[in-house]
Amino acid sequence: MEDAVDEELLTIGAFAARSRLSAKALRRYDRLGLLAPAHVDEVTGYRYYRAGQTERARLVALLRQLDMPLARIAEVVEASEAADGDTAAGLLAAYWADVEARVAGQRTLAAYLRGRLSGGSSQMYETFTVETVEVPAQVVITETRHTLANELPAWIGAALGRLEAAARECGGVAGAPFVVYHAEVSAESDGPAEACVPVTDEAAARAWAERHGRAWETAVRVEPARTLAYTRISKAQVAHPQILAAFEAVERWIAGRADLAYDGPCREVYFADWDAAGPGDPVCDVAFPVR
Repeated sequence: MEDAVDEELLTIGAFAARSRLSAKALRRYDRLGLLAPAHVDEVTGYRYYRAGQTERARLVALLRQLDMPLARIAEVVEASEAADGDTAAGLLAAYWADVEARVAGQRTLAAYLRGRLSGGSSQMYETFTVETVEVPAQVVITETRHTLANELPAWIGAALGRLEAAARECGGVAGAPFVVYHAEVSAESDGPAEACVPVTDEAAARAWAERHGRAWETAVRVEPARTLAYTRISKAQVAHPQILAAFEAVERWIAGRADLAYDGPCREVYFADWDAAGPGDPVCDVAFPVR
């Protein structure tokens, strides 16, 4: 067996030199399930690799430099080894698009925080006009979810879409859909958030909730009449972190009013057709219930 190993396989040291990686890195890739040795001696524990594993080792190392998650590295490598270059390249392109979107968001957040720390954010708050509006009691069908900030936009769109479709069984949509934040939603805090669609027929809504309540954590309730302090924002401003400035502008306005106090969790009210709206079109009210 040893002669066969010597003839067909490379020691970890020889393979490390050929692949231009360290033995430490190769051991780590083995532990992570990304590059297993071709043979491990049962007595000594020595690892041996085939020369044909060199390309996989180098590809794994390069993908690791992109901070790609292990599962996605495995998908890219498997596609590459199956001679499916288009799929492998597509997987890499999709991952990198996610990275660039995240970095763009972080860049915007950093600029926003620089303004706050330097005291320049007060000018940003002045661009928001805050008013109050009386909202009557409403019967709403709801979907609640614990979600982190990166998942929030997709969930809002999907949840409101499901609820608006369900509203047809409940007498139709009776008002602007809204999302209530019962606790902070951020990169580390998962809410929960509650998507709400006002409907006309309470009895039909309760029958709908009875049938579907377990599927999507759905429910029906009566949202009480409220006074909302709100500011209206454009589609572009809904993106994080721009929307943070809108929330803070309303909070500052309430804090400056001795006759007002908070009366419930904050919310976003979506009154326009999101898909049809342009970046500068008003689509959402950022609001706090007050009394």
